[in-house]
Amino acid sequence: MVHKRWFQVMLFLIMLFLLIWLVSITHFIFFPVIRLIGAVALPIIGAGILFYLTKPLMHLFMRLKINKIFSIIFVYLTLILIATLFIIFIWPIAQNQFATMIDSIPQMVKLAEETIQWVQKNYEAIPEQAVSMINDFVADLPTHLEGIANNIPSFIGGILGQVVSIAMGIVLIPFFLFFMLKDGDKLIPFITQVFSKKKADNIRSLLIKMDNVLSSFIQGQLLVSFFVGVLLLIGYLIIGLEYALAFALFGMLTNVIPFLGPYLAVIPALIVGGFQDPMNLIWISLIMFIAQQIESSVISPNVMGQVLQLHPLTVITVILAAGSIAGFLGILFAVPFYALLRTIIMHFYNTYRDSKKHKEDALI
Repeated sequence: MVHKRWFQVMLFLIMLFLLIWLVSITHFIFFPVIRLIGAVALPIIGAGILFYLTKPLMHLFMRLKINKIFSIIFVYLTLILIATLFIIFIWPIAQNQFATMIDSIPQMVKLAEETIQWVQKNYEAIPEQAVSMINDFVADLPTHLEGIANNIPSFIGGILGQVVSIAMGIVLIPFFLFFMLKDGDKLIPFITQVFSKKKADNIRSLLIKMDNVLSSFIQGQLLVSFFVGVLLLIGYLIIGLEYALAFALFGMLTNVIPFLGPYLAVIPALIVGGFQDPMNLIWISLIMFIAQQIESSVISPNVMGQVLQLHPLTVITVILAAGSIAGFLGILFAVPFYALLRTIIMHFYNTYRDSKKHKEDALI
């Protein structure tokens, strides 16, 4: 029975859960390691994203018979050029629109106050439950404001600490990116060198699949976000929406969040556009719907291809579960983590099927 596959799998699961339990009761040992990983997570993740974005460009330079170091230098010059063009041509317009929108907030607040006053004068048209909720909220408002005021110092201190940590992480990103571009192709040989040829080939195949999944997701998601931002900008300009560029840039940023991004992108545009003209509520919703249809039907299939193969219902389930467990970070990284996990499981499942077919096991 010891040599039966089902018994080995059961024994593996028992040992795995036992290991998880031991880690959970000795977490104080691993806490410093977790803190260390958290300290370098931002530069590693940031450099990793830039690595997958710039790797095709570096390979293009190398195909032109340019030395690898000089190819990396050209990649950095390209990034600097893109950032410079953004700062010169796009950022001033967006900054001006953001400043104008902030200046118009008092007018929006005044309109909101007038709406509230109208609601108060028309109590009889409102259900008693809604009136009771409004009165309770108004009565508890001073207590909530006092609690917010008391927490402001600690909140500001935490924010300053986070800003310093993020700034230091951003400074380290170029250094991490340089070594990723320079030595990234040495990682797989380094990992597989300690295994026999059969195991090394199997693990190499798995690592290449994982690399393809990450590459497809990062490059695809950012390209899709760029195209969606352009579509939103065109639509907002057509209907004459104020602050169109600012809202399009916001939509471009939030669209990197799978499934939830488009809904987050449209909320500010709906609020401000509704104050500008109530009909904008319909037009903005229609623009977002058209942009999402083009993205899901045309852009995503051609940009990401068939590498991820994620069903929309699966994406929604994974995001909701990850959000409840890890909050915003869980939502942000849920889909690539699930795609990698599925790739690993499918690889070992296919390995097992091949081993049964050929009467050998590539992992033994």
